[in-house]
Parts: sequence; structure tokens; C-alpha cells
Amino acid sequence: MSAERVSQDQINKAAWAACDTFRGVIDPSIYKDYVLTMLFLKYISDVWKDHYESYKREHGDHPELIAAMMKDEQFVLPEGASFDALHAQRHKAGNGERIDRALHAIEEANGAKLRDVFQDISFNANKLGDEEQKNDILRHLMEDFAKPTLDMRPSRVGTLDIIGGAYEFLISRFAATAGKKAGEFYTPAEVSMLMARLVEPQEGDDICDPTCGSGSLLLKCARQIKSNNGKAPYALFGQEAIGSTWALAKMNMFLHGESNHQIEWGDTISNPKLRTREDTLRLFDVVVANPPFSLDKWGYDKAANDPFGRFDRGLPPKTKGDYAFISHMVETLKPKSGRMAVVVPHGVLFRGSSEGKIRQRLVEENLLDTVIGLPEKLFFGTGIPAAVLVLRKKKADDKVLFIDASREYIEGTNQNRLGDEQIDKIFATFDDRKSADKYAYLADLDEIRENDFNLNIPRYVDTFEEEVEVDLMAVRREREALKAQMADLEARMDGYLKELGYGS
Repeated sequence: MSAERVSQDQINKAAWAACDTFRGVIDPSIYKDYVLTMLFLKYISDVWKDHYESYKREHGDHPELIAAMMKDEQFVLPEGASFDALHAQRHKAGNGERIDRALHAIEEANGAKLRDVFQDISFNANKLGDEEQKNDILRHLMEDFAKPTLDMRPSRVGTLDIIGGAYEFLISRFAATAGKKAGEFYTPAEVSMLMARLVEPQEGDDICDPTCGSGSLLLKCARQIKSNNGKAPYALFGQEAIGSTWALAKMNMFLHGESNHQIEWGDTISNPKLRTREDTLRLFDVVVANPPFSLDKWGYDKAANDPFGRFDRGLPPKTKGDYAFISHMVETLKPKSGRMAVVVPHGVLFRGSSEGKIRQRLVEENLLDTVIGLPEKLFFGTGIPAAVLVLRKKKADDKVLFIDASREYIEGTNQNRLGDEQIDKIFATFDDRKSADKYAYLADLDEIRENDFNLNIPRYVDTFEEEVEVDLMAVRREREALKAQMADLEARMDGYLKELGYGS
């Protein structure tokens, strides 16, 4: 057994190379599910094999004891359902059917932990081509994952961070290369990191993302707690409307070692599933989200009679659901400790009518803490700039801090990003809570009222740069001097031409 350790970069490259099997044949928004599910299957199979071999070395003469100990594994792996068992039969017809049977067996053997996780993914689907093509694609995929670099036994890779890191790496690459459809389920890592810092998750916090996608925002909050207090307890909660993306989130949690989580599948606005036994909305210390921008058909028809009273400040427009998600998040904050950060399009800051009334109520109730303008082209699938709103149930003052971070970023060809320097500056300004020339402004309620509760950042943060005064007479003198130099050069050139016999 090789003791050679694998680096994060090595496993990332090997996992991404496995996607070559599908490129040019199937759209990335489709094949991401197959690759990510295969990574999960390979990992739990390698863990099972690693632990089994370890127990066998210790208790080789007692197979019953080994079998009993294996029942306590995080994931039970039924006979014939492991990656190795499937890989051994890869040259036979029926790869898709065998993989589906294995996944269903794993789901059944692990009860509530993996219930329905694989129901939206079928390796036997026609979208992979006819039977022969499908069999070849899946054979190549298994051969890619069988390569030594993707040996994910704990005795080789060490901590779960590498496996979770590979999963996040793949998700981010899919979002970057597959356009809007794939970008919907992923918040760029640096934006997630910034939001996690803004809400400052603490030991013992209940943390929720009501539109959790693949779970990256929740995981960044968890990492924030771990970096401050290694083994501090906390709990993660989420809900996701798209079944296949919900499955990604579930697998993502397990691959990052986050067993204390509850991720529900369903539409948060029409059917919030994170409830108490009394059938009220569950409350959280931290709520973070990157909801779909200006969602049409968000559930307006039923919102007026919402049993949870989420829209008492007003009904959002029928074709723009931004304030539906904001209203939901506010109503799920704990009364004393609750704080939230949400990504929104800039229209949320200034659009009138019902949105203006909701915005006014949020400000007058002293819930809005900070408005942060982000650079353009940060988010996958859209080039428009976005903003982050931070709200709190209990604030230290009655002011709103505006930060214009839109002009400082690392430029990319298709995607811009925030570097550590930009994130640190935003957070330091947020933490300092003071005005900063051409970057931040701390506004009081009267100023916001004078602006009719319009929160458009340029109304508060003056970024105007005075142009350097131009001395027109100096410019004229410089121009005359250049003309004289040009006349002299032309005269000298004529002389050289005459000497060479080209003169008239």
C-alpha cells in the first residue's frame, strides 16, 4: 500500500481531467452531476476499503468482529455496490444500469442520511447516448477515477479537506465554464468568504442558507468558525429548490465532514421546510444567501395569505422576487443574535412602488446595517454588478454604512474576482463603521429619509475625482514648439534627400 501523500492540486487536476470523457459529447451543466456523483462514490468506497483493510490487519482471524465494526462506518457500503466492484465489470454491457443499482442500494442502506440523494441522477439515461456510447463513456469515466492519483483512502490523502476541496474545485470550474445554467448553483469562493466574515459566525450558532445551491456559503461560514475555534459546535441548515443541486449540497456537506446539517429539498418561498415542531419558521443566529436575481414567478399569488407572516411589510412585485427572499430571511432571524448577509442586484436599492415601501420599513425598523457595492462580472452567468446587504436584529446604532467596493478588484478575461487585499479592506471598513473618503459613508436616518429611502450607493459615497486643471496657454506653447521641431526635421530630411540625388 503506497504511503505517498497527494496534494490538493494533484487531485484537483486528476478530477478535472476525468471530465474529458464527456467534453464535446454532453453539455457541462448535465455531466457535472455524473462527475460529482462518481467522485462521491469513489470516496466512500475508498474510505470503506481503507477501514476494512485496517481492521483486517488488526483482527484478521475474526471476520464477524470486522463485519460488526464496519456497520459503524459513516456510510454503509452494500456488497457489490463499491466503486471497485463496478470498475471490475466495466468492460461488460450495462454499466449505466449497474451504477444506478449500486447507488440505489447505497441510498437504501444508509437510510435518512442519503435518502433521495441519487434519485435525480441516472447513469442509465438516454442523454448519455445510445447503449454502446453510454457504456464506453461510463467505462472511461470509471477508468479515470481508478487512476492512482484519485486514490482517496484516508491513509493516503490525510484530512477530508482535500476531498472537499476537490469537490468545491469541480463545482467552481463547472460554474465558470458552463454559463448561466451551471452558475446558478455556485457563489464565487471569495464572495462567500466575504459574506462569512461579515456575519461573523460564532461557536454554537445555527446557520442557514435558504437558497443554498451546492452549499458553498454554508461551508465558508463553518470554516470561519473552525479557523477561530477549532472544534466549536455549530449547526448548518439549508433549503434548495432544484433536486439535483440539493443532492450536490448533501454530498458536499459529507465530503467536508459536516455531519451536523439539515439540508431540505423544496421551494423556500412557497414551502419553507425548516420549521419547528409547532410549525413555525425555525429561527437562526446567522442567515446568508445568494438568491436568484429578480426571480419571476416566485409565488406572488399565495404570498398575500402567507401563514408565516413573512410579507407583512408589503408584497414584492409579481415578477421580481428579490424582496421575497429578503423578507423570508429577516423573519427567520433570532430576536437578539440574528444577523444576515444577502446578495442582491442593484435595483433592490432604488426601485420604487412596493419594493420602496418594504425598503423603507426595513430602514425605519433599524434592521439594515450595511450596503456594500461589489464589482461587475464577479458572478457566474451574469456580468452585472451586485450588492451585499447586511441586516441585524440588534444594532449598536441607528445608522446605515454604505461601502463602494465596486472599483477595486482583480480583472479577469471573463470573470473578475476579489483578492485578499480587497476583501480585507471591505471587512476593515465594515468593522470600523466610519466614513472613508471616496469609499464609505455612514448615513443617519434623516439623510436616508431625505433621499426617499433610496439606497443607491452613489447618493451617499462620493467617488467623483476632480480633473486636473489644464493650462491652455502652456498647451499652446508646447504645440508651437512641437511644430517648430517638426519644421526643422522636415528641412533636414529634404537636405539629406538632395544629397542622395532625390531632390527636385
